[in-house]
Amino acid sequence: MAFVITSPCIGEKAADCVEVCPVDAIHEGEEQYFIDPDTCIDCGACEPVCPVEAIFEEEMVPEDEKEFIQKNAEFFKG
Repeated sequence: MAFVITSPCIGEKAADCVEVCPVDAIHEGEEQYFIDPDTCIDCGACEPVCPVEAIFEEEMVPEDEKEFIQKNAEFFKG
């Protein structure tokens, strides 16, 4: 997984990231958006347009937001 959407997105869902994603990797969940780890091409277009700064490269996810790495991956399972 290249990029992860974290808790600041919950309830915000501005969708700026969806509009700039060139491969349609970002999908809407009930409370927030998620990035499909199998579709994301690690281009980084989504990160700078997020108005709440909720998107991070997986290696840069803050310690207190690490659970969102798994939440993003689980959203796209089965």
